[in-house]
Amino acid sequence: MEINRDASLPDINHEQVMSLSKENRHEWSQKDAMLYALGIGLGADPLDRAELGFVYEKQLKVFPTFPVVVGFNGGALEDVGIDYRYVLHGEHAVTLHKRFPSSGQAVATSRMLGAWDKGPGRGAVFSQEKVMRLEGDQEPLATIRTTSFARAEGGFGGPRDGQPEPHSVPSRAPDKSVRIGTTQNQALLYRLSGDDNPLHADPDAALAAGFPQPILHGLCTFAICCRAVLKEYCDNDPSLVTHHEVRFSSPVYPGETLTVDLWKDGNVVSFEAHVTDRAITAIRNGKTLLAHG
Repeated sequence: MEINRDASLPDINHEQVMSLSKENRHEWSQKDAMLYALGIGLGADPLDRAELGFVYEKQLKVFPTFPVVVGFNGGALEDVGIDYRYVLHGEHAVTLHKRFPSSGQAVATSRMLGAWDKGPGRGAVFSQEKVMRLEGDQEPLATIRTTSFARAEGGFGGPRDGQPEPHSVPSRAPDKSVRIGTTQNQALLYRLSGDDNPLHADPDAALAAGFPQPILHGLCTFAICCRAVLKEYCDNDPSLVTHHEVRFSSPVYPGETLTVDLWKDGNVVSFEAHVTDRAITAIRNGKTLLAHG
């Protein structure tokens, strides 16, 4: 597909990009936390007591990746001047500095971590960090890192080198493999947590983007991988997860089943996720850090 950047957008200047910062306020409730948990597939069996804790307000548990939807909107990355028609979600990470409450208000400060130019016609990579603090608290609550691949921005004049290397998964056979199914309507449910891009709901928008049908949100797949880690190594205790990161490799369609391969070394869990029916890898270079080994 030929990519022509929107001529009405301002030129991108590396120095200006790296100086960008922004402050946003976010608010969430117990219902938001429970809706998110339902959107990532928890509670499918209402008699599963381990999962019920994430979708029922009695002693509600907050899923570790919930901060990514609380802090989804707003941020310095929005002011770069990227042509969002041609943006792909590259990587995502969340670090939990303390227990994330089931309801609250937070102030989020974002800054650019990097902007790398792959060259004309080859796109560019932009990375943002957002630090969330509870209203009135100086200590960080959660840090979210978002990396986007902007296919139309190659040649803007930024550096080509210096992008951080992704986490490497072990070369040995997986220690465990977990199969987690998605539902046909999962993207329609997940989008109610904040990402209402029509690519995930509108068949015509999906076809225009080159997909045969709407695709599942990458951040939903991100959370499904965390579900596998939480179940296999944490007995569904969210307090044991302190960090979760992935690199997105290929889209998943609602209704497909993911096989998540897991490797545990001390307090580091490495993982990849595959759609076996299509023989594709959806998630690469995954890493979860646990509170203890």
